Amino acid sequence: MANSLTRTKSIDRLMADSGASSESGLKRTLGPLGLIGLGIGAIIGAGLFVRTAAAIAERAGPSVVFAFMVAGVGCAFAGLCYAEFASMIPIAGSAYTYSYTTMGELVAWIIGWDLVLEYAVGAATVAIAWSQYFNNLLRIMHMSPVPYEWSHSPLETMAGTGTHGIANVPAILILFLLSAVLIRGTQESAFVNGVIVITKMAIVLMVIGIGWSFMNPANHTPFIPEATTYTTPLGVTHPFGGIMGILGAAGVVFFAFIGFDAVSTAAQETKNPARDMPIGILGSLVVCTILYVLFSYVLTGVATVADFRGAGSEASISFAIQKYMTGYTWLANSVTVAILLGFSSVILVMLLGQSRVFYSMSRDGLVPKVFSDTHPKFRTPWKSNILFGVFTALFAGFLPDSIVGEMTSIGTLFAFILVCAGVWILRVKRPELQRSFRVPLVPVVSVLGILVCGAMIYGLGWTNWARLGVWLVIGLVFYFSYGRHHSLLNKE
Repeated sequence: MANSLTRTKSIDRLMADSGASSESGLKRTLGPLGLIGLGIGAIIGAGLFVRTAAAIAERAGPSVVFAFMVAGVGCAFAGLCYAEFASMIPIAGSAYTYSYTTMGELVAWIIGWDLVLEYAVGAATVAIAWSQYFNNLLRIMHMSPVPYEWSHSPLETMAGTGTHGIANVPAILILFLLSAVLIRGTQESAFVNGVIVITKMAIVLMVIGIGWSFMNPANHTPFIPEATTYTTPLGVTHPFGGIMGILGAAGVVFFAFIGFDAVSTAAQETKNPARDMPIGILGSLVVCTILYVLFSYVLTGVATVADFRGAGSEASISFAIQKYMTGYTWLANSVTVAILLGFSSVILVMLLGQSRVFYSMSRDGLVPKVFSDTHPKFRTPWKSNILFGVFTALFAGFLPDSIVGEMTSIGTLFAFILVCAGVWILRVKRPELQRSFRVPLVPVVSVLGILVCGAMIYGLGWTNWARLGVWLVIGLVFYFSYGRHHSLLNKE
């Protein structure tokens, strides 16, 4: 058994399997600008427009700015490692594929299973945020919003009324719609995403530029709140303020950076992956980190922590503009529309990434063949898209964003740690391999990436550690009951 758990897939075989001439292979349609757009489309979304408010309210107050810096540093280290892997192993599957070549089948399974938290549960988180802003749009249009019961999970209760949620219907519907778009094809999805990215970037820049003059210095005093605790509406107590508050907030807003690694899942659909993958990954990361720091500084200067704990906890950006930025109602309305479009692009990329990870795992025999069946006309893994559309809808419909959002963050951080370790391991085991992009100062960058991501996992607290542990145990049951026996390497 020991050998079976540590067996690795050769890079030579991976490259042979990726041949674009195969009839069942994925179609190569994406270039560097398309990849950067794909990355920005995934990165700027629910993390910035929704999870930022949660981090301000529950963890860090104005010092969420430092939390974004910490998260950005962690992503930079991980992004460099992703870029080396993606340029060297241009195969669909992201961190799963990288782990399979370096640390063996068991670790590859664990990371593939863990990536479900990043992509599928992440898509569910964004769908919940989409539902919040959709209701806000209905109010702007002077239409009746979707009733609380049908736009919130059963675990949520309306303050002051005792009304419980039943299911988040708008979140379920948007997931089904975008799953259908992905079945149609990656190239068409990337084009739609490109239009959305331009709109979304314009709105973010306007909020920063216009909001700067509405900041109240009192809201930034003290910039780092005194260390204390805060109990969320679900009854979970977190450190608030101080160093632990910043680390916890970094873990929360880390969700805002998810996306640049999703670019690597499209390697097998990229025209020139050796050149384009590093450009797509690092380019989208740099652009978004700068915007995040500026955006969070302006947001905490415009509105108070109390706002984000109360009425501003949902559709937070529109709320802050409407309450404090007199004369800019049009901007609040525009933000709502742009955010809805932006969330749609994020869901699109996350669902794309999830289906491509399981596409690779299915090709290796670790999950059933249904996940790698491609459509005869569109050449997309359409059955996988349908199955994950249903799976994500269950999470989005019946769990609150605080739970699914932090599950996504901790799952992603765990994946990043394994990628950082994998680059180091492969440099030692296979130094002769051609690398179009090389991470500088290995193993220093790998170790720093592991430490920074580990610190953010620590800051997320024991409830999230427990959720990750339970999720991994479920995955191991699947592996030992199915994956290990059906693995192509095992059959050989």
